[in-house]
Amino acid sequence: MNTSQYIINDLKPFDIEAKVKEVQIAFNQLTYSHIPIFKNEGYAGCISETDAHCFESGKSIQEFEYALEPFFVRESTNWLDILEAFALHGSNIMPVLNSEGHYLGYYELSDIMNLFNDTPFLNEAGGIVVVEKGIRDYSFSEICQIVESNDARILGAFISKIEGETVQATVKIGHTGMNAIVQTFRRYGYNVVSKHDEDKLLEDLKARSDYLNKYLNM
Repeated sequence: MNTSQYIINDLKPFDIEAKVKEVQIAFNQLTYSHIPIFKNEGYAGCISETDAHCFESGKSIQEFEYALEPFFVRESTNWLDILEAFALHGSNIMPVLNSEGHYLGYYELSDIMNLFNDTPFLNEAGGIVVVEKGIRDYSFSEICQIVESNDARILGAFISKIEGETVQATVKIGHTGMNAIVQTFRRYGYNVVSKHDEDKLLEDLKARSDYLNKYLNM
């Protein structure tokens, strides 16, 4: 996906010699979590809204240079890596530099999220199954084989959680009849975390069968 078309230039970075008060006023007018700062006409990092409102307004940003966060992405960075950068730095804007280190502008988180919304993982009809297994025991090739052996298409898959020695994978499948897939995962030793209507039906039938057997054996 071409993300360069989403680079925005309507927010001029503040010079590091500007007063903190100027940045505080800007934050009061914006919804951004960070604002880019320049030093010697080059990108120096971002100042966060939280820090800006804690600093003395009469001092220059330079006196708090230690607090600048030097995060950025490149013009050529993949959109998934851009999303990861947003998450890592807890920001809703992401400065963009070219290969020579020149500041080009910034991305807004909402624009990059919209790219994700346009992927088949979100906008194609299908079902979600969440499975977990030991970190040394799972494999994506096996997960794909399980799904495809049940004549279903995979629309996307990712590791959604790692906790201790257990890995959790979320898989979107272009197929609503999940029961066969769920049962196959279980046969391969996966714990199915997600809840499925077919499972509930089987549980209800088993509960009724157990109740009937108990009644007949009275």
